[in-house]
Amino acid sequence: MRIERLHHRPIDLALDRVRTVAERLDLRFECPVFVVGGTNGKGSTCAMLDSILRAAGYRVGLYTSPHLLRFNERVRIDGIEVDDASLIEQFEAVENARGDTSLTYFEFTTLAALRLFARAPLDALVLEVGLGGRLDAVNLVDADCSIVTSIALDHTDYLGPTREHIGFEKAHIYRGGRPAICCDPEPPASLIHVATKLGADLWLFGRDFNYAGDRQQWAYGGRTQRRSGLPYPALRGANQLLNASGALAALEALAQRLPVSQQAVRHGLLTVEIAGRFQVLPGRPAVILDVAHNPHAAAVTASNLDAMGFYPRTHAVFGMLRDKDIDGVIAKVFDRIDRWHLAPTPGERGSDAGTIARALRTAAHARGVDVEFETYGSIEEAYRGALGAASVDARILVFGSFFTVAGAMRARDSSRQ
Repeated sequence: MRIERLHHRPIDLALDRVRTVAERLDLRFECPVFVVGGTNGKGSTCAMLDSILRAAGYRVGLYTSPHLLRFNERVRIDGIEVDDASLIEQFEAVENARGDTSLTYFEFTTLAALRLFARAPLDALVLEVGLGGRLDAVNLVDADCSIVTSIALDHTDYLGPTREHIGFEKAHIYRGGRPAICCDPEPPASLIHVATKLGADLWLFGRDFNYAGDRQQWAYGGRTQRRSGLPYPALRGANQLLNASGALAALEALAQRLPVSQQAVRHGLLTVEIAGRFQVLPGRPAVILDVAHNPHAAAVTASNLDAMGFYPRTHAVFGMLRDKDIDGVIAKVFDRIDRWHLAPTPGERGSDAGTIARALRTAAHARGVDVEFETYGSIEEAYRGALGAASVDARILVFGSFFTVAGAMRARDSSRQ
């Protein structure tokens, strides 16, 4: 599309160009703003904040990325995707404001979303960081409360090779004198250093907030607030309690401006939805959609698979981008998969199925075992191949990339038509 061709690089981390255009657009927000960054867990945390706040009766704007099937998924108000006409109006405004300034696809569309939110009557705004934090377009906004969900190795070409480098980048969404939530149980020293230097009000998991639970319910404990008898989030996975506790810490931090009742928390947790985060589809064989695309997320996926109970066979529809740690992801789930259906991913960063097959063979050779796999010409073909090979008692894991999950969703939708 045209917006994708406005800048010579698909990713170009710098704020000078986008800040110039933002100033021309005169973006201002009257409501409290939450900014959520981190390696994994960002989308789930945003979804829980949005769901709880809406359950409390607030009108909430939500910005997330990337989308799976439609761009409109990224921009929601009061739980509803913004319509095409409203988005086009904002695209035209950004185009008029940018002049000769080139913007990446993410920068252009983020400015459009921010302009829409700035003109909407909102009680709260939840923004998900795209990549990193310090130089991400979302960081133009001075958040009233910022959350870093986790720090793991991902996007190392852009953010640096270690957790300390990545923690430094992500910590820059924090603001001086404002709540700065960190959900990572082992935060890098760089994150703490940046937060201290900025003068942020740092809330650390295990020190300022925590959670405890049994099989039936769980409890949140913060600096001054306790919430017990909470239902588990509708989102699957043990890691979701960590994400939920971070969301509740952020709500506690802004409780004077956005009071939220216990009933709203309960309802928000029970009704929260987000596609592609260990999402188990109805029917047989069981199909699990998971956008996990780095080793840290893949380890959580493996744990979630173990918690599902016994399945005689597990198939995987697997495709990744070539700038991701393909070997690392395979290592985390290798022992859980009986048969792999390998697919290429599209775009400049896409990887072909043959490259993934070589990584899979290397992993099998290192373990001294054989591996079952097929390669396909598209994600849709791989998904249909897995469905054809799986018995009704088996399960199919679709993972490795947003592209992989989106391709399987399209294949599933087309088969129903």
